[in-house]
Amino acid sequence: MAAQVPADELSKLSVNEAANTKGNPSLATSTVTNGNLNRDSDDSDDEAEDAPTAPAVGAAKKKKKRKPKKKKKNPTEQSDPPRVPVSQLFPNNTYRKGEEVEYVNDNLYRTTDEEKRHLDNMNSDFLTDYRHAAEVHRQTRQWAAKNIKPGQTLTEIANGIEDSVRALVGHQGLEEGDAIIAGMGFPTGLSINHCAAHYTPNAGNKMVLQQDDVMKVDFGVHVNGRIVDSAFTMSFNEKYDPLLEAVKAATNAGVKEAGIDVRVGDIGGVIQEVMESYEIELNGQTFPIKSIRNLNGHTILPYSIHGTKSVPIVKSNDTTKMEEGDVFAIETFGSTGNGYVHEEGEVSHYAKRGDAAKVDLRISSAKTLLNVINKNFGTLPFCRRYLDRLGQEKYLLGLNNLVSNGIVEAYPPLVDKKGSYTAQYEHTILLRPTVKEVISRGEDF
Repeated sequence: MAAQVPADELSKLSVNEAANTKGNPSLATSTVTNGNLNRDSDDSDDEAEDAPTAPAVGAAKKKKKRKPKKKKKNPTEQSDPPRVPVSQLFPNNTYRKGEEVEYVNDNLYRTTDEEKRHLDNMNSDFLTDYRHAAEVHRQTRQWAAKNIKPGQTLTEIANGIEDSVRALVGHQGLEEGDAIIAGMGFPTGLSINHCAAHYTPNAGNKMVLQQDDVMKVDFGVHVNGRIVDSAFTMSFNEKYDPLLEAVKAATNAGVKEAGIDVRVGDIGGVIQEVMESYEIELNGQTFPIKSIRNLNGHTILPYSIHGTKSVPIVKSNDTTKMEEGDVFAIETFGSTGNGYVHEEGEVSHYAKRGDAAKVDLRISSAKTLLNVINKNFGTLPFCRRYLDRLGQEKYLLGLNNLVSNGIVEAYPPLVDKKGSYTAQYEHTILLRPTVKEVISRGEDF
């Protein structure tokens, strides 16, 4: 999920504007003997013949032995659409690792250092949760990439992704507090063409994906508040390939450069250099591909998608260093337009502020809605569709009141100039004591 650069921070950026049982159990057949009572020998044969036949006293009833039930085996592959919880595909919480990359230079010692390895081993729950969330993200996005087609509505696409995430983590999020255990780390962003970020359909949205669209697919998955943030771009016309290639290469360059003690401003310079080495020809006109200078990567904190550190995607004088234990979303955005975005359009993304002051709310609907947000999302981002899904009605007045009181943050869509095209790629990295783990890396990107 994109982090926007505050306006007063843009002065720090140095941008090169020109360049860039049902299983057939065995039937246990038991031999049951019906007991017959013997009569005394004194009884006459006649009496025995004349006597009506009666059920023997104390006769044993037939008992059917229970058929042994075979234990259900866990499925070994994912369904289509994805509905099998990944915990069933990976017994004992042994989820796949991300891409592990050794540190270099002064931090090379960390790979074999006993103290660092001990610290790493102490983070088992942390790593399990992150690898769980990453596996859900990989399986969901790979399914989405194969199944999203022009002609589908954005609502259909978003619901398909979010239904899959909830099924794969095993938490539907309809019961109070369930979505805080595991589920969506933030709403599915489906930003098209000149819209770079923070667009998801609200109720009643009829927008349809077109053959000539460039769509950013940006969603998060969390397990116990550990959020995996990863994004990719889809297009259905090969003329946009240079734009997508530029942004993917820039993201990979940023991921490669990132590490403990690395200055974030230096990473921005590397990203910009790679991004702006590309150009694209559209309708007979050549456009330089520019880094969108007021969008950033960012740290991720528990239950908070935007942490306290930012990673610029243009050269910057920011000397903030990455540190051991940090979790970063390295995301880059490229544009054929101005390389600068502004807020425009109907808001869909919201999040409760972690630093919100206590306010005496006077509108009852705001109080009610805040209670719903606290119990179902906490500080995780949400959208209007999520409130609709919980059965909330006529909440806009209360929601706007929470925004105006500084309790909830609104995230409007971020757009470049109309007629331009933007693309995004993103990975989450863990700066572990011993190695850098690109936790969201997959076979796709």
